[in-house]
Amino acid sequence: MGPAATLELRTESVDQTLALAEYAARQLGPGDVVALVGELGAGKTRFVEGACRGLGYRGRVRSPSFTLLNVYRGGRVIYHFDLYRWEPGGHAFELAEWEELMDGEGVAFVEWAERLGDSLPARAWRITLAFAGDDARRIRMQAPAGVLATLRATLARWVQA
Repeated sequence: MGPAATLELRTESVDQTLALAEYAARQLGPGDVVALVGELGAGKTRFVEGACRGLGYRGRVRSPSFTLLNVYRGGRVIYHFDLYRWEPGGHAFELAEWEELMDGEGVAFVEWAERLGDSLPARAWRITLAFAGDDARRIRMQAPAGVLATLRATLARWVQA
């Protein structure tokens, strides 16, 4: 991933969170992984929805809570994992299959990424979403320093001082 940097952001509405994610996703390339962390209802799936728009997918984005994985086809293949119901012990075959997908030509989004522990690729962007009142969210984005430098101007309206 190269040296990582952190950007502290704040959105005031679901629409702003969607827009922020859409802009950020335009910096993603083949094989990139985005790890999403946050409480239930913090906006992880909405972030993925906005990011999918940025990657050219216009269909419905739903959290794959029961299936664990949804695949969307935009400008490139998008893998949307939701590990909320995943039990880490005894599922090495699933993990090996997922790692193969994350190393492929698509872009992977992993909700509840902390459940992967050390299996999460070191190159993964890390996005933490937290409640900040009503529909407002605090978003901490950790990604390669060069990517965040490029995004800083685009995301300036949401950057926290």
